[in-house]
Amino acid sequence: MGDTAITKKARTDGPKLICTHSGTFHADEALAVHLVRTLPDYKDARLVRTRDPAIIDMADIVLDVGGVYSVERQRFDHHQRGFAATFDSSHRTKLSSAGLVYKHYGKQIIAQRLGLQEADKTVSTLYPKVYEDFVEGLDGIDNGINQYEAVLGGDVRSNYRNFTGLSSRISRLNPSWNETSNNDILDERFETASALAGSEFFQVLDAAAHQWLPGRSLIVEALFERCKFDGADPHGRIMLLGSFAPWKDHLFRLERELSIEDDRKVLYVIYPDEAGKWRVQAVPRSSEGFESRKALPAAWRGIRDKELDALVGIEGCVFVHAAGFIGGHATREGALIMANKAIAA
Repeated sequence: MGDTAITKKARTDGPKLICTHSGTFHADEALAVHLVRTLPDYKDARLVRTRDPAIIDMADIVLDVGGVYSVERQRFDHHQRGFAATFDSSHRTKLSSAGLVYKHYGKQIIAQRLGLQEADKTVSTLYPKVYEDFVEGLDGIDNGINQYEAVLGGDVRSNYRNFTGLSSRISRLNPSWNETSNNDILDERFETASALAGSEFFQVLDAAAHQWLPGRSLIVEALFERCKFDGADPHGRIMLLGSFAPWKDHLFRLERELSIEDDRKVLYVIYPDEAGKWRVQAVPRSSEGFESRKALPAAWRGIRDKELDALVGIEGCVFVHAAGFIGGHATREGALIMANKAIAA
Protein backbone atom coordinates (compact mmCIF):
# COMPACT_ATOMS: atom_id res chain seq x y z
CA MET A 1 0.00 0.00 0.00
CA GLY A 2 1.40 3.42 -0.91
CA ASP A 3 1.63 6.11 1.75
CA THR A 4 -1.00 8.28 0.01
CA ALA A 5 -3.63 5.75 1.14
CA ILE A 6 -3.02 6.52 4.82
CA THR A 7 -4.78 9.35 6.59
CA LYS A 8 -5.26 10.05 10.28
CA LYS A 9 -8.96 9.21 9.99
CA ALA A 10 -8.24 5.89 8.21
CA ARG A 11 -5.61 5.18 10.81
CA THR A 12 -8.04 5.82 13.68
CA ASP A 13 -10.95 3.88 12.24
CA GLY A 14 -9.14 1.09 10.42
CA PRO A 15 -7.13 -1.99 11.33
CA LYS A 16 -3.64 -1.92 12.79
CA LEU A 17 -0.86 -0.62 10.60
CA ILE A 18 2.47 -2.27 9.77
CA CYS A 19 5.05 0.09 8.33
CA THR A 20 8.31 -0.52 6.49
CA HIS A 21 10.31 1.64 4.10
CA SER A 22 9.36 2.32 0.51
CA GLY A 23 11.60 1.93 -2.54
CA THR A 24 14.00 -0.94 -3.09
CA PHE A 25 13.21 -3.81 -0.74
CA HIS A 26 15.43 -6.44 0.85
CA ALA A 27 15.12 -9.90 2.32
CA ASP A 28 15.21 -8.77 5.94
CA GLU A 29 12.13 -6.54 5.95
CA ALA A 30 10.33 -8.90 3.55
CA LEU A 31 10.69 -11.68 6.12
CA ALA A 32 10.04 -9.35 9.06
CA VAL A 33 6.69 -8.26 7.56
CA HIS A 34 5.67 -11.85 6.86
CA LEU A 35 6.52 -12.97 10.39
CA VAL A 36 4.65 -10.07 11.96
CA ARG A 37 1.59 -10.90 9.87
CA THR A 38 1.50 -14.37 11.47
CA LEU A 39 1.08 -12.85 14.94
CA PRO A 40 -2.51 -12.65 16.21
CA ASP A 41 -2.20 -8.94 16.96
CA TYR A 42 -1.36 -8.16 13.33
CA LYS A 43 -3.18 -10.86 11.34
CA ASP A 44 -5.61 -8.31 9.86
CA ALA A 45 -3.17 -5.40 9.75
CA ARG A 46 -2.60 -3.20 6.73
CA LEU A 47 0.88 -2.65 5.30
CA VAL A 48 2.27 0.72 4.26
CA ARG A 49 5.69 1.19 2.70
CA THR A 50 6.87 4.75 3.23
CA ARG A 51 9.63 6.98 4.55
CA ASP A 52 7.23 9.74 5.61
CA PRO A 53 7.94 10.41 9.33
CA ALA A 54 4.33 11.39 10.02
CA ILE A 55 2.98 8.09 8.69
CA ILE A 56 5.76 6.11 10.39
CA ASP A 57 4.76 7.75 13.65
CA MET A 58 1.12 6.62 13.17
CA ALA A 59 2.02 2.97 12.62
CA ASP A 60 1.42 0.31 15.26
CA ILE A 61 4.65 -1.51 14.33
CA VAL A 62 7.58 -0.20 12.29
CA LEU A 63 10.13 -2.45 10.59
CA ASP A 64 13.50 -1.49 9.08
CA VAL A 65 12.86 2.24 9.05
CA GLY A 66 12.50 5.09 11.54
CA GLY A 67 15.83 4.84 13.34
CA VAL A 68 14.40 3.37 16.56
CA TYR A 69 14.68 -0.02 18.27
CA SER A 70 12.15 -0.35 21.07
CA VAL A 71 10.10 -3.45 21.78
CA GLU A 72 7.75 -1.48 23.99
CA ARG A 73 7.04 0.96 21.16
CA GLN A 74 7.05 -1.80 18.52
CA ARG A 75 9.89 -0.16 16.60
CA PHE A 76 12.41 -2.50 14.97
CA ASP A 77 15.04 -0.62 13.00
CA HIS A 78 18.77 -1.41 12.95
CA HIS A 79 20.26 1.40 10.89
CA GLN A 80 20.71 3.93 13.66
CA ARG A 81 24.14 4.88 14.99
CA GLY A 82 25.20 2.79 17.97
CA PHE A 83 22.92 -0.17 17.24
CA ALA A 84 24.76 -3.41 18.03
CA ALA A 85 22.08 -5.90 19.15
CA THR A 86 22.68 -9.59 18.47
CA PHE A 87 20.53 -12.68 18.90
CA ASP A 88 22.19 -13.51 22.22
CA SER A 89 25.60 -13.34 23.87
CA SER A 90 26.90 -16.35 21.93
CA HIS A 91 26.21 -14.79 18.51
CA ARG A 92 28.24 -11.97 16.97
CA THR A 93 26.07 -11.11 13.96
CA LYS A 94 24.32 -7.76 14.28
CA LEU A 95 20.57 -8.11 13.82
CA SER A 96 18.54 -6.79 10.92
CA SER A 97 14.81 -6.18 11.09
CA ALA A 98 14.26 -9.90 10.44
CA GLY A 99 16.52 -10.87 13.33
CA LEU A 100 14.90 -8.32 15.62
CA VAL A 101 11.40 -9.67 14.96
CA TYR A 102 12.60 -13.25 15.31
CA LYS A 103 14.52 -12.50 18.52
CA HIS A 104 11.39 -11.22 20.22
CA TYR A 105 8.64 -13.27 18.52
CA GLY A 106 10.40 -16.35 17.18
CA LYS A 107 9.32 -18.61 20.04
CA GLN A 108 5.72 -17.48 19.68
CA ILE A 109 5.83 -18.10 15.92
CA ILE A 110 7.33 -21.58 16.34
CA ALA A 111 4.80 -22.48 19.04
CA GLN A 112 1.91 -21.31 16.85
CA ARG A 113 3.20 -23.28 13.88
CA LEU A 114 3.57 -26.51 15.84
CA GLY A 115 0.57 -26.13 18.13
CA LEU A 116 2.72 -26.02 21.28
CA GLN A 117 3.14 -23.79 24.30
CA GLU A 118 6.04 -21.35 24.15
CA ALA A 119 7.53 -23.00 27.27
CA ASP A 120 7.73 -26.39 25.53
CA LYS A 121 11.30 -27.70 25.27
CA THR A 122 10.81 -28.36 21.56
CA VAL A 123 10.29 -24.64 21.00
CA SER A 124 13.45 -23.68 22.90
CA THR A 125 15.43 -26.27 20.95
CA LEU A 126 14.19 -25.11 17.55
CA TYR A 127 14.51 -21.40 18.37
CA PRO A 128 18.32 -21.10 17.90
CA LYS A 129 18.36 -23.77 15.19
CA VAL A 130 16.01 -21.85 12.87
CA TYR A 131 17.82 -18.60 13.61
CA GLU A 132 21.20 -20.03 12.66
CA ASP A 133 19.94 -21.94 9.62
CA PHE A 134 17.85 -19.13 8.12
CA VAL A 135 17.50 -15.77 9.81
CA GLU A 136 21.15 -15.11 10.75
CA GLY A 137 22.24 -15.26 7.11
CA LEU A 138 19.77 -12.50 6.26
CA ASP A 139 21.06 -10.46 9.22
CA GLY A 140 24.66 -10.83 8.11
CA ILE A 141 24.03 -9.95 4.48
CA ASP A 142 21.83 -6.95 5.22
CA ASN A 143 24.41 -5.58 7.65
CA GLY A 144 27.29 -6.12 5.22
CA ILE A 145 29.07 -8.66 7.38
CA ASN A 146 31.43 -11.02 5.56
CA GLN A 147 30.40 -14.62 5.92
CA TYR A 148 34.04 -15.69 6.33
CA GLU A 149 37.05 -14.02 7.89
CA ALA A 150 40.67 -14.95 8.41
CA VAL A 151 41.83 -15.66 11.97
CA LEU A 152 45.22 -16.21 13.56
CA GLY A 153 47.08 -19.23 12.25
CA GLY A 154 45.78 -18.83 8.72
CA ASP A 155 42.41 -20.47 9.37
CA VAL A 156 39.12 -19.09 8.12
CA ARG A 157 36.17 -18.59 10.48
CA SER A 158 32.53 -18.60 9.42
CA ASN A 159 30.66 -15.68 10.96
CA TYR A 160 27.24 -17.08 10.07
CA ARG A 161 25.60 -19.76 7.96
CA ASN A 162 23.84 -18.93 4.72
CA PHE A 163 22.26 -21.86 2.93
CA THR A 164 19.46 -20.05 1.14
CA GLY A 165 20.57 -17.45 -1.35
CA LEU A 166 17.27 -15.81 -0.44
CA SER A 167 18.68 -12.29 -0.31
CA SER A 168 19.81 -12.50 -3.92
CA ARG A 169 16.51 -13.93 -5.11
CA ILE A 170 14.56 -11.19 -3.39
CA SER A 171 16.90 -8.55 -4.76
CA ARG A 172 16.17 -9.81 -8.28
CA LEU A 173 12.46 -9.18 -7.75
CA ASN A 174 13.16 -5.45 -7.75
CA PRO A 175 12.70 -3.80 -11.16
CA SER A 176 15.93 -3.78 -13.16
CA TRP A 177 17.54 -0.62 -14.50
CA ASN A 178 15.79 -0.98 -17.88
CA GLU A 179 12.29 -1.77 -16.51
CA THR A 180 9.56 0.69 -15.63
CA SER A 181 9.47 1.31 -11.88
CA ASN A 182 7.04 3.23 -9.73
CA ASN A 183 5.55 2.86 -6.25
CA ASP A 184 2.69 0.65 -7.39
CA ILE A 185 5.05 -1.76 -9.19
CA LEU A 186 7.43 -1.82 -6.24
CA ASP A 187 4.60 -2.47 -3.78
CA GLU A 188 3.31 -5.36 -5.91
CA ARG A 189 6.82 -6.83 -6.23
CA PHE A 190 7.31 -6.41 -2.47
CA GLU A 191 4.28 -8.57 -1.72
CA THR A 192 5.81 -11.33 -3.87
CA ALA A 193 9.12 -10.94 -2.05
CA SER A 194 7.52 -11.04 1.39
CA ALA A 195 5.53 -14.17 0.54
CA LEU A 196 8.70 -15.84 -0.79
CA ALA A 197 10.66 -15.01 2.36
CA GLY A 198 7.87 -16.23 4.63
CA SER A 199 7.35 -19.44 2.66
CA GLU A 200 11.03 -20.37 2.92
CA PHE A 201 11.13 -19.50 6.62
CA PHE A 202 8.32 -21.94 7.34
CA GLN A 203 9.92 -24.60 5.13
CA VAL A 204 13.02 -24.39 7.33
CA LEU A 205 10.95 -24.39 10.51
CA ASP A 206 8.91 -27.40 9.39
CA ALA A 207 12.03 -29.33 8.37
CA ALA A 208 13.67 -28.54 11.70
CA ALA A 209 10.58 -29.65 13.61
CA HIS A 210 9.70 -32.78 11.65
CA GLN A 211 13.05 -33.96 10.25
CA TRP A 212 15.91 -32.48 12.26
CA LEU A 213 14.35 -32.66 15.72
CA PRO A 214 13.40 -36.38 15.64
CA GLY A 215 17.04 -37.23 14.96
CA ARG A 216 18.26 -35.23 17.96
CA SER A 217 17.03 -37.77 20.51
CA LEU A 218 18.93 -40.54 18.70
CA ILE A 219 22.16 -38.56 18.80
CA VAL A 220 21.64 -37.56 22.44
CA GLU A 221 21.27 -41.23 23.39
CA ALA A 222 24.28 -42.29 21.32
CA LEU A 223 26.42 -39.53 22.81
CA PHE A 224 25.58 -40.48 26.39
CA GLU A 225 26.05 -44.20 25.67
CA ARG A 226 29.34 -43.88 23.80
CA CYS A 227 31.43 -45.44 26.58
CA LYS A 228 29.02 -48.28 27.40
CA PHE A 229 28.99 -50.70 24.44
CA ASP A 230 31.36 -53.57 23.65
CA GLY A 231 34.39 -52.19 21.86
CA ALA A 232 33.79 -48.63 23.06
CA ASP A 233 36.63 -46.19 23.50
CA PRO A 234 36.97 -45.47 27.24
CA HIS A 235 37.31 -41.73 26.52
CA GLY A 236 34.13 -41.63 24.45
CA ARG A 237 35.80 -40.81 21.16
CA ILE A 238 33.67 -43.28 19.17
CA MET A 239 29.91 -42.79 18.79
CA LEU A 240 27.81 -45.75 17.65
CA LEU A 241 24.46 -45.36 15.89
CA GLY A 242 22.17 -48.36 15.59
CA SER A 243 20.55 -46.81 12.53
CA PHE A 244 21.60 -43.90 10.39
CA ALA A 245 20.45 -40.40 11.25
CA PRO A 246 21.94 -37.04 10.22
CA TRP A 247 24.36 -36.47 13.07
CA LYS A 248 26.84 -33.68 12.36
CA ASP A 249 24.76 -30.66 13.31
CA HIS A 250 23.35 -32.40 16.40
CA LEU A 251 26.78 -33.55 17.54
CA PHE A 252 28.37 -30.11 17.31
CA ARG A 253 25.44 -28.46 19.08
CA LEU A 254 25.40 -31.05 21.87
CA GLU A 255 29.15 -30.80 22.40
CA ARG A 256 28.73 -27.06 22.87
CA GLU A 257 25.67 -27.40 25.10
CA LEU A 258 27.33 -30.05 27.30
CA SER A 259 30.76 -28.33 27.30
CA ILE A 260 32.47 -31.59 26.35
CA GLU A 261 36.24 -31.34 26.76
CA ASP A 262 38.40 -31.62 23.65
CA ASP A 263 39.98 -34.90 24.73
CA ARG A 264 36.52 -36.49 25.07
CA LYS A 265 35.01 -35.21 21.85
CA VAL A 266 33.90 -37.75 19.28
CA LEU A 267 36.46 -38.56 16.58
CA TYR A 268 34.56 -41.28 14.71
CA VAL A 269 30.90 -42.09 14.15
CA ILE A 270 29.90 -45.66 13.24
CA TYR A 271 26.58 -46.44 11.58
CA PRO A 272 25.00 -48.95 9.17
CA ASP A 273 24.70 -48.10 5.49
CA GLU A 274 21.92 -48.91 3.05
CA ALA A 275 23.66 -52.16 2.01
CA GLY A 276 23.75 -53.51 5.55
CA LYS A 277 27.46 -52.87 6.00
CA TRP A 278 28.97 -50.43 8.47
CA ARG A 279 30.64 -47.08 7.98
CA VAL A 280 33.36 -45.42 10.02
CA GLN A 281 33.20 -41.68 9.47
CA ALA A 282 35.67 -39.17 10.86
CA VAL A 283 34.10 -36.13 12.53
CA PRO A 284 35.06 -32.88 10.78
CA ARG A 285 36.62 -30.01 12.69
CA SER A 286 33.56 -27.87 11.97
CA SER A 287 30.03 -28.64 10.86
CA GLU A 288 30.64 -26.95 7.50
CA GLY A 289 34.24 -28.00 6.91
CA PHE A 290 35.98 -30.97 5.35
CA GLU A 291 39.11 -31.30 7.48
CA SER A 292 38.71 -34.13 10.00
CA ARG A 293 39.51 -33.99 13.68
CA LYS A 294 41.48 -37.17 13.10
CA ALA A 295 41.34 -38.69 9.62
CA LEU A 296 41.66 -42.43 9.14
CA PRO A 297 45.33 -43.49 8.90
CA ALA A 298 47.19 -42.37 5.78
CA ALA A 299 48.33 -45.91 5.04
CA TRP A 300 44.69 -47.04 4.69
CA ARG A 301 43.50 -44.25 2.40
CA GLY A 302 42.42 -45.24 -1.08
CA ILE A 303 42.79 -48.98 -0.27
CA ARG A 304 40.06 -51.62 -0.53
CA ASP A 305 39.11 -55.18 0.36
CA LYS A 306 41.88 -57.77 0.90
CA GLU A 307 44.66 -55.26 0.58
CA LEU A 308 43.00 -53.17 3.27
CA ASP A 309 42.45 -56.27 5.42
CA ALA A 310 46.21 -56.80 5.48
CA LEU A 311 46.89 -53.23 6.52
CA VAL A 312 44.22 -53.09 9.23
CA GLY A 313 44.89 -56.62 10.45
CA ILE A 314 41.30 -57.94 10.25
CA GLU A 315 39.13 -59.46 7.53
CA GLY A 316 36.00 -57.84 6.12
CA CYS A 317 37.33 -54.37 5.37
CA VAL A 318 35.54 -52.70 2.47
CA PHE A 319 37.29 -49.39 1.75
CA VAL A 320 38.81 -46.20 3.08
CA HIS A 321 38.29 -43.02 1.08
CA ALA A 322 41.40 -41.42 -0.38
CA ALA A 323 40.82 -38.36 1.80
CA GLY A 324 40.55 -40.49 4.94
CA PHE A 325 37.25 -39.08 6.12
CA ILE A 326 35.25 -42.30 5.78
CA GLY A 327 35.71 -46.06 5.55
CA GLY A 328 33.65 -49.22 5.65
CA HIS A 329 33.59 -52.74 7.06
CA ALA A 330 31.24 -55.67 6.60
CA THR A 331 30.38 -55.81 10.31
CA ARG A 332 29.78 -53.49 13.22
CA GLU A 333 32.51 -55.19 15.23
CA GLY A 334 34.99 -54.71 12.41
CA ALA A 335 34.08 -51.05 12.06
CA LEU A 336 34.69 -50.58 15.78
CA ILE A 337 38.10 -52.22 15.47
CA MET A 338 38.97 -49.89 12.59
CA ALA A 339 37.94 -46.86 14.65
CA ASN A 340 39.93 -47.96 17.70
CA LYS A 341 43.01 -48.68 15.59
CA ALA A 342 42.67 -45.28 13.96
CA ILE A 343 42.59 -43.60 17.38
CA ALA A 344 45.76 -45.45 18.39
CA ALA A 345 47.56 -44.68 15.12
